[in-house]
Amino acid sequence: MTTPPPPQQPAPQIHDRHPLALALFALTLVSGLIDAISYLGLGHVFTANMTGNVVVIAFALAGAPGFSVAGSLTSLAAFLLGAGVAGRLAARRAGSHRAARLRTAFVLEVGLYGVAAAIAFLRSVDGPAQYPVIALLALAMGIRNGTVRGLGVPDLTTTVLTLTLTGLAADSRLAGGTAPRQRRKILSVVTMLAGAAPGAVLVLHGQIAWALVASAALAGLTVLLYRE
Repeated sequence: MTTPPPPQQPAPQIHDRHPLALALFALTLVSGLIDAISYLGLGHVFTANMTGNVVVIAFALAGAPGFSVAGSLTSLAAFLLGAGVAGRLAARRAGSHRAARLRTAFVLEVGLYGVAAAIAFLRSVDGPAQYPVIALLALAMGIRNGTVRGLGVPDLTTTVLTLTLTGLAADSRLAGGTAPRQRRKILSVVTMLAGAAPGAVLVLHGQIAWALVASAALAGLTVLLYRE
């Protein structure tokens, strides 16, 4: 007789040191790396932040220099595809343990980063190779966002900080609130910065491929260490 897995803690009650929360913090750091790579190194395209991407498309359509409709549309389409894949995976594995479902999605993310890094090592991303790299990164982020969305962990989306920052201010004691999950919100911002800064340094020094390797390594290490 097999021993049943321990009951899962409901997502809204997950504390900041819970294995799931720690994994999501680590993936937030990876998101900072990825957006630094895509925005600074792939023609001012976002692959994690689709709000920014929609705005970038509008800038490009208006004729603003330095922005690409094709690149942004590639990113948006790949992201939507990835989110659809995440939804399908969640539906097919609805009865499985949460950790198993997450590992499947995150392993796909690591693999896509790895392929993108291989392309960046073999071809210059200043040319046509830019588009498959954009598509791979956006596909990975779509899978990630679709998966994390289903978890429902408050203030840990791993890619978007707008609502996190809004909550940090609107729920603060200064605003008359009780400042719930204040540390989590601050850590989300800090981890995003901690990923974006070294990512920017690598890209600005012409090391996009190595930045992608770092993203794959960090995401892979997160998957390996995640136990729930």
